[in-house]
Amino acid sequence: MALEWVVLGYAAGAEAIMVLLLTIPGLDGLRRGLVAVTRNLLKPFLSVVPFCLFLLMDIYWKYETRPSCEGDSCTPSEHLRHQKSIMKSQRNALLIAAALLFYWLLYSVTQLVVKIDQLNQRVERLKNRD
Repeated sequence: MALEWVVLGYAAGAEAIMVLLLTIPGLDGLRRGLVAVTRNLLKPFLSVVPFCLFLLMDIYWKYETRPSCEGDSCTPSEHLRHQKSIMKSQRNALLIAAALLFYWLLYSVTQLVVKIDQLNQRVERLKNRD
């Protein structure tokens, strides 16, 4: 079950790097190519959303079916394993939230950069007309 978390981590990392490269000032020459690549990758990266929902349901199912370990009913090792399981679930939920947030940011930033380019082209055409 660890492979899907690795895939989600790499997807979130790739999204974060693309958002960072799109928002760094001074990369105007690189930005046009990066916008084209990012726009082409937005549709495949959309698969992150249902994948995150599936993983979120998996966390919820594991939480609901987890044996409770309260009071003196557990040995110290069982209590430690229970605490580790809770920590891993919280970490994975943060990873899901980060992946969804980075996808939303990537989509929004890409749309804004495209809109800015279109407006700059319109301004240039109006300047050339006058």
